[in-house]
Amino acid sequence: MQPLKDAQLGAFTFFASALPHDVCGSNGLPLTPNSIKILGRFQILKTITHPRLCQYVDISRGKHERLIVVAEHYESGLSDFQKQGHKVSPERVLQLAYEVLEGLAFMNKHGMVHRALSVNNVLLDREGNVKLAKFGFYHMTDHGADVDFPIGYPSYLAPEVIAQSSFHPSDPSHNTAPRPSGPKTDVWSLGVLLFELCVGRKLLHNIDISEKLKFILTLGCMDDIVTVLGEEHGCLETIKGLPENVLELLRKCLTFLPSKRPTPGELLGDPVFDGVSCLYTTFQKPVSLFSSSLRCAHLELPEDIGDLCKDDDDDYLAERAINEVYHLWCLAGGDLEKELTNKEIIQSKPPICTLPNFVLEDGESFGQWRDRSFLLDDTTVTLSLCQLRNRLKDVAGEAYFPLLEDERSSVTHSNSANELSATVTLPLIIRERDTEYQLLRIILFDRLLEAYPYKKKLVCKEARVDIPPLVRGLAWAALLGIEGDIQAKYESIDKDTPIPTDRQIEVDIPRCHQYDELLSSPHGHVKFRRVLKAWVVSHPDLVYWQGLDSLCAPFLYLNFNNEALAYSCMSAFIPKYLFNFFLKDNSHVIQEYLTVFSQMIAFHDPELSNHLNEIGFIPDLYAIPWFLTMFTHVFPLHKIFHLWDTLLLGNSSFPFCIGVAILKQLRDRLLANGFNECILLFSDLPEIDIERCVRDSINLFSYTPKSATFRQHAQLQKVSGEKNVTYYSSDYQDFPKTDLSREPLALLDLKAEVSPRISAEDFIDLCDMSFPGSSRTKGSKPRIIAVDIRSAEDFSRGHMSGSINVPFGTTFGANDEVLQCPAAGILQNYGGRVVVVIGHAAKKAAVFATHLVKVNFPLVCILDGGINKLKPTGLLTVPSPQI
Repeated sequence: MQPLKDAQLGAFTFFASALPHDVCGSNGLPLTPNSIKILGRFQILKTITHPRLCQYVDISRGKHERLIVVAEHYESGLSDFQKQGHKVSPERVLQLAYEVLEGLAFMNKHGMVHRALSVNNVLLDREGNVKLAKFGFYHMTDHGADVDFPIGYPSYLAPEVIAQSSFHPSDPSHNTAPRPSGPKTDVWSLGVLLFELCVGRKLLHNIDISEKLKFILTLGCMDDIVTVLGEEHGCLETIKGLPENVLELLRKCLTFLPSKRPTPGELLGDPVFDGVSCLYTTFQKPVSLFSSSLRCAHLELPEDIGDLCKDDDDDYLAERAINEVYHLWCLAGGDLEKELTNKEIIQSKPPICTLPNFVLEDGESFGQWRDRSFLLDDTTVTLSLCQLRNRLKDVAGEAYFPLLEDERSSVTHSNSANELSATVTLPLIIRERDTEYQLLRIILFDRLLEAYPYKKKLVCKEARVDIPPLVRGLAWAALLGIEGDIQAKYESIDKDTPIPTDRQIEVDIPRCHQYDELLSSPHGHVKFRRVLKAWVVSHPDLVYWQGLDSLCAPFLYLNFNNEALAYSCMSAFIPKYLFNFFLKDNSHVIQEYLTVFSQMIAFHDPELSNHLNEIGFIPDLYAIPWFLTMFTHVFPLHKIFHLWDTLLLGNSSFPFCIGVAILKQLRDRLLANGFNECILLFSDLPEIDIERCVRDSINLFSYTPKSATFRQHAQLQKVSGEKNVTYYSSDYQDFPKTDLSREPLALLDLKAEVSPRISAEDFIDLCDMSFPGSSRTKGSKPRIIAVDIRSAEDFSRGHMSGSINVPFGTTFGANDEVLQCPAAGILQNYGGRVVVVIGHAAKKAAVFATHLVKVNFPLVCILDGGINKLKPTGLLTVPSPQI
């Protein structure tokens, strides 16, 4: 978006048409409110940026179908000339006409027309350049179909618009609605507007509205409409005194027949504008972050670098993007309804707002007349930024320009650095509502993302602190490693040809996060359908499973106006976290995933694992929707955003820890209930503290050896010299396979083991031994205690230093029944350490580990390959003979 500069934020409100409550659509669902339709249609307007158009910023939905639109605004406009009764010079008229046409032609390229062009909606910035306001009103209301008032002003409407019947477009008594207005209708409106500027008075101002319409329609019989209008308003002499090129422009604009009237684009190239400065041909929209074009191609340094910092009193906030300023305004206490109420645009009403209205035989009417507050009041209220500026007054100027090469966080660049440093320790929900903190975080991420992918490591580093909600969509894309011309790739995918999956997609979309106004809008459904279909078509080896729509929802919400980026993020997310989950036969992948998850529960909370296994409440009954949708099916979007901010920094094993963290929050209720109660509990999942869940997940992840979550169906990552920065460690699959790596295990054998296995290299690393790649700090306390279950004789021939010998034969009988377990008493002294069972036979090690889990020992695992994997390392020690 363009910077705020000398502009202001303005807001105006209107009501959408109300729909009957007892009518359903063809799919049997209630009709989508018109306000929701408008909200979805509005979103594309935020992407339309041009020097001649007022930038749209936001739209909010209130009670009774009320909508409030926020956009760039200027106090001055062409209406000021009318109020002063001044005529505008011919040269200025041509310049204004050209600038208006620049904006109209740019709109036309995006398939839009203004239809509400008037002196009130042509604003002027500080330099006197044109800024068209409310240009998207006609588009967002579906050509007026979703509101109860006409779009446009009668005095400025083109004859072909007036000639159409005046019934409401959604009136069921008419089979056909009026055809949408084309670009040429705005040219007529421009002609009327320019005529008023030339003569210094309003056109058709003193005539009744019905007479206005009748007069405009009669102009079709006139040869020279400009002359007729001059005679009608007593300003013929003024008109005759205009230069020929101005008269020619008025005649072309006020051409009665649309077929002979030029479009804005055609009129821009007309000779009447010879000598008028041209901006339209030089304007180029900034290159997006993910494209094949150079983003730095348009950058230019001034001849004198000192010009960049010549004024210490610069308004740095005004240089920020207008949507960013609005976001901060809201955080600083801005309230749209309050602002409009203070200006009496929104008026408070008594408890009883509507009374019956009836008419007697003689025509006398009783009751309340129609509430005029539900009609359109196009007054734009300027939003004061004083409160925001006062809130940010202590932010130093250099904070707006953080140095990316500096290892320090941006919070150190503020006069209130100590206060902001303390803010980092506050809960995330508080940080996201702190105005000053969010400003600095947004500025930092904006700089980092502009330097992406060069600064990808720093993006990951800062994302570990938090991700500002305003830039979350781009930040996620950076964390997922999205690069290249994503738009070209997305456009090359056939999203129109019918496929067998279409029916299922149509059924799933109306049930996916429909509490959200944006995703429930018709435009949201269309985008949902296109992105999902693009994924299905571009992955012929995979199939559509229910749940894919929930996976798509967060990416679509954050990139609503960029389907290509939503598709690219989803396409990168699924292989990383859900590799092969969407195969036609995914049972083996799902079962392996659930088995590893079950082992993680036993590893971190053996008491809970034992209880759930005893009552038969296995992960198959509740965890499939969790992992198939990465929790998007069970949590609302605002919780998913915070959860995925951390998930995207982890690897494909991190979801296991999230699942265990959720169970730990429900631990007391699960332990106190049986099978039926647990089923009911998960059918309507209780409120989960997401911040606590994230915090617990990180702690669980740090205590989980990398190889403990090894899955042979996980995606094998390419090993490179430079790995992505994550929270703790990379996927076990990231590392090259060695003789000490963990071996794949058949699914039946995996299910037979309660505790996870870890690889020999993980074991050595945890023992703090001299092993290449060890991440342990020398001299630190080992995180592991090894329990060697071989016989005493074998143990004396060679064992890991510090390990405990508890022979399997003295602990278990012939049928693996427990005889005694001296390890239980010994291990009490090693609380908090990972217990690794080492033996010759994997079966005996699994039996021993299972017993430890049954007596509620946490962090129990098995050494994959047993003692034989350690023999080649030369790390086994032999005790010295006693003299």
